[in-house]
Amino acid sequence: MIPAVIAAAGRGSRAYPKTSRMPKVLLEFSGKSLIARNIELLRDQMGITDITIIDGYLKEQIRAALGDGSRLGVKLRYVTCPEPDKGLAVGLLSVRDLMNNGPFVLLLGDELYLNTNHRDLRPDGSAVCGLMHVDDLHLIKKNYSVDIHDGAICQLIEKPETVPNDLLGCGTFVFTPEIFAAIDATPPSARSGRVELIDAIDRLARSGPVVKPFMLEGSYFNINSIDDYNYAQFRFREADFASRRISIVIPAYNEESSIAHVVRDFLPHAAEVLVVNNSSRDRTAEVAAAAGARVVNVSLTGYGDTIRHGLDVAIGDILVVVEADFSFRARDLSKLLEYLKDADMVIGTRTTRELVEQGTNMRGPVRWGNVLVAKMVEVMWWGQQPRFTDVGCTYRVLWRETYRAIRPLLHGVGPELSPEMMIAALRARKRIIEVPVSYHRRIGGESKHSANYYRISRTALRMLKTIFRHFFSSDA
Repeated sequence: MIPAVIAAAGRGSRAYPKTSRMPKVLLEFSGKSLIARNIELLRDQMGITDITIIDGYLKEQIRAALGDGSRLGVKLRYVTCPEPDKGLAVGLLSVRDLMNNGPFVLLLGDELYLNTNHRDLRPDGSAVCGLMHVDDLHLIKKNYSVDIHDGAICQLIEKPETVPNDLLGCGTFVFTPEIFAAIDATPPSARSGRVELIDAIDRLARSGPVVKPFMLEGSYFNINSIDDYNYAQFRFREADFASRRISIVIPAYNEESSIAHVVRDFLPHAAEVLVVNNSSRDRTAEVAAAAGARVVNVSLTGYGDTIRHGLDVAIGDILVVVEADFSFRARDLSKLLEYLKDADMVIGTRTTRELVEQGTNMRGPVRWGNVLVAKMVEVMWWGQQPRFTDVGCTYRVLWRETYRAIRPLLHGVGPELSPEMMIAALRARKRIIEVPVSYHRRIGGESKHSANYYRISRTALRMLKTIFRHFFSSDA
């Protein structure tokens, strides 16, 4: 078994602001970081458990996240690149003493591979470069290009202006110790002013048929920018979206007249409809169960507590929150879920007039109050670039891993939980998208939070207190 190296020293400045407070390799896909996924790729596909990580920028976070590797079934050692801004080649020299006895694998820690054939990768010649056929030749301009002659790579060009073929150079390599001498002999690039690893491999390639291609299968994503990350997230989530379980969470208090309508409307679209019955004095629990819901009976402080408990005990990979009064409908669920492929949380907005039924409580003061407070949240968390028009819409969907990330920040026991979830997601550097949804008159009873101006004022005050508490306790 040969050892492996994962390069994870860079600042990832092109992925700001996500990387302003964390290394790029700790960006997550379905609750698991890029670097952890690359460790698992080496372990599962190539049987490699001896792995050295070259760290630098915010290295303490990487070491805290991965430890000694025992939780991942591997042995990790860490080597700090003394000058991470000088590039990958300089970073690789920092492991020369450890990798000077034979071949080793190098993976770039900020790349994502899905369903690839790394299991077939073997040492061959002085170096092996992982390549992939692509239709979008622009991708090659962001990585490197190769020319192949008689089964060997004869030329490599870092970020080429002219693309010679459809072969995308990826961040998968196998090297022998010859690579270190090639780096020593390679002058700084006229383009970047740094010694580039691709230029050093090109030096090897020009010395003879010693650099071999390896054709990768599956999908590959180089995470350079925020757009790259968002696109890779979308593709990653889309790949198995249909298999994800959906839980519909409905907080309920004395909703006997409406709860069966809500349960029956959403039941065909989910693995479960979970009604959290908080101290109802009517037949809410009985009616919900008869309609097909899983009912959890609780005695909690209020509305926010009830939602939070439901999210805690739901079984789904995707969590959906709706009201028990039938003011939201399952017909909007599909569009929220479609946007969830591209976001960590999707929230509804009731401020689109064409989608608001006459007779709802979304009248002038309520509507404009929600818009005003939503815009205030935008300004307060301007660095996260949110776009909100409604802070009180409960209809929302989020990934379970998103909920796990924001759960420690959620303390609201009443209607203030609605904006608190949005703010907690911003504080956790999650991506939130707001989507217009239809808003209907409730069936039976009256709103516990906006039935009259007194309740509206009390709800608004609770929300504002929560918003300011988070603002002054965070770095915004």
